[in-house]
Amino acid sequence: MRRGPQLLTYPDSLGGTINDVTGLLRGPLAGRFAGVHILPPFPSSGDRGFAPIDYRRIEPRFGSWDDIADLGRDHDVLMDLMVNHVSRRSAEFQGFLQHGRASEYADLFITLDKVWPNGDPPAEDVARIFLRKPNDPFSTFTIEDSGESETIWTTFGFGGRIEQIDLDLTSEATRRLIDGWFEWFAGHGVAIVRLDAVGYVVKKPGTSCFMVEPEIYDTLDWLIEAAAEHDLVVLPEIHDVQATHEKLSARGYWTYDFVLPGLLLHAFETADARRLAKHLAGSPERQFTTLDCHDGIPVRPDLEGVLSHREMTALADGIVAKGGNINRILGDPGDGPDVHQLNCTYFSALGEDDERYLAARAVQLFARGVPQLYYVGLLAGANDVEAVERTGEGRAINRHDYTAAEIASALERPVVQRLLELVRLRKEHPAFDGELEVTDEGHGVLRLIWIHGEDAIELTVDLVDGGFEVTTQQ
Repeated sequence: MRRGPQLLTYPDSLGGTINDVTGLLRGPLAGRFAGVHILPPFPSSGDRGFAPIDYRRIEPRFGSWDDIADLGRDHDVLMDLMVNHVSRRSAEFQGFLQHGRASEYADLFITLDKVWPNGDPPAEDVARIFLRKPNDPFSTFTIEDSGESETIWTTFGFGGRIEQIDLDLTSEATRRLIDGWFEWFAGHGVAIVRLDAVGYVVKKPGTSCFMVEPEIYDTLDWLIEAAAEHDLVVLPEIHDVQATHEKLSARGYWTYDFVLPGLLLHAFETADARRLAKHLAGSPERQFTTLDCHDGIPVRPDLEGVLSHREMTALADGIVAKGGNINRILGDPGDGPDVHQLNCTYFSALGEDDERYLAARAVQLFARGVPQLYYVGLLAGANDVEAVERTGEGRAINRHDYTAAEIASALERPVVQRLLELVRLRKEHPAFDGELEVTDEGHGVLRLIWIHGEDAIELTVDLVDGGFEVTTQQ
């Protein structure tokens, strides 16, 4: 894996095509990014790419696999594999809908008798299944050939819209399918595969069916080994409490630091560096850091045990006051705030204050691991309230699609130019190959120092006034 920051973007959000993204990375963004995470560019039936119909095709309006391979010549390309599910419009599920259990694809899907011997889940088992929305985790379909009904697992069917059909990762047929996808990715310029929703893949009676131990580790080990056969790096995407990520890190897996975005906002709001410093000091090397992404700023379950329920509520209230909105999670009454994610650009979350925003980005860029910069954040984008009103989708507030003219204008802003210089430093300064020291200096002052031999780079952040300073030694 190449050393340095990564850009995170939809294929059509920085000009309209994958080639437009490549042009930016080789033009005005040259020398800043080692890799790029292209959010799902495949034909999809929903969830803006996350209900993939066919991994071997690129949606024509975005470009082609040749464009991905071209991008991969000088950048590590990261692609999503929705390892938990495929689209209901995929050839695999359409074959099952037509022929049922006589289909060559039947073993790919989870009929209820695969989990419960009689196909009739006890009410107490269903009650234990972890769900983030008030929906049943199963859906019933009519088989065309026989007219019979089949009920199968569909974790992410919300509001009656069933577009994502769960895969059975215990099936050899599914494993062959996934291995074929890995082979295809590797042959077309992809270097890193993000395993989307991998925490949901183990279905076991009497459990939450989320991060089921030890089976989840057996599954992850297989996925990592299968990907490695094709020289691919695997990044599991798992939203859970910090203890889960510590377990994953202890096993040597790459992880996400989903605590950092909310904890950093809290640190600025309270001018208190203590918990932030402790978190940064204890973070692993094999992690990806984000402050923002195509989803919202994580709250629950990610911040549970890190911030109190009162502090999480205050964080959410602050975002709403700045024009953001809330994505809620299913929970028990009295179990704290039902806030799953906060929908807001990170620039707007910090009051659209250039200095505070740059200080926050500097902290991210000085943290251990691989920093990913979401395209809206890279351009210091403000909340797109009009998009929310137009689409009715709360997350659209942070999914603005930039035209070439808008990109050119954004790149001229001083806050963006200064951010790009910080990104360049993170990519090029040799001290980032060394060791990190983190100290809470008191009175809201945080200090991060990277040292590698004679090389050093130091960041000092004043959480009270939002100021920061970077000093270098080479």
